[in-house]
Amino acid sequence: MEKIKKAYYYLFYKIYKSIEYTSEQVGGKFWTDFKAGLVILTLELWIIGSFLNYYSIINDKKLSIEMISPILLISLIIFSIINYFAFMRTDIWKTYNKEFDKLSEKENQTGTTIVWVIAICITVNFFGSVYLLQKYVLKMY
Repeated sequence: MEKIKKAYYYLFYKIYKSIEYTSEQVGGKFWTDFKAGLVILTLELWIIGSFLNYYSIINDKKLSIEMISPILLISLIIFSIINYFAFMRTDIWKTYNKEFDKLSEKENQTGTTIVWVIAICITVNFFGSVYLLQKYVLKMY
């Protein structure tokens, strides 16, 4: 469980550092921790959305999910609470960030690559599942 927690904080760390870097370049360096948490929340919701889309495709059935749908609201609330307690409520993430800052440049480059591959895979998977859903399931309705 500790490794999963550390991996979650590392994901946050790499997204945080990326947002911090780009924010410095364009002059918008504020609420970086909130922005990184929002990115993680988006990725989590896209994972849930992908599962729901694949469920619809496999079962050849249209799910009636809207913005106020219980499954979306419950997922949003659960992930928001987890992210709040992990990143906003306490400053434990800052301790992890200091620890991760001490990693060698090679380890950080490898970590950056892994985090970006994961984020890209989640994004491509979600939008690919949306495309497949529209192509195969929604045309029948």
